[in-house]
Amino acid sequence: MIEEFKTFIARGNVIDLAVGVIIGSAFTSIVKSLTNNLINPFIGIFLGQIDLSNLKVSIGEATFRYGAFLNAVINFFIVAIVVFILVKIINHLVKPEPVAEEEPDLSAQYLAEIRDLLKEQAENKH
Repeated sequence: MIEEFKTFIARGNVIDLAVGVIIGSAFTSIVKSLTNNLINPFIGIFLGQIDLSNLKVSIGEATFRYGAFLNAVINFFIVAIVVFILVKIINHLVKPEPVAEEEPDLSAQYLAEIRDLLKEQAENKH
């Protein structure tokens, strides 16, 4: 069981996933800082108040903080836009190497020629 666990952990996909999660969480904190410290104040210049976290509705003893939810939705869209732009830039910079077409081996070429000749002969008989 320990050997199976070592094999599982050592697989590239698990390590890649772990690295992705760590970088993703660090990237999220950077984007959240960008949103809170630069984008929201910039939008606030034009709209007045951009911090919606104080908006709430109270019904009985329950308080619904829908403003905090709206802030989270706005932050999500900003993160999504930034990630989309980042992926587009990376895809533009990292172009895949062209795959060289392999020539079929000589026997495959001969077989294809024989197939074509047999097909041609069958068509000529009819």
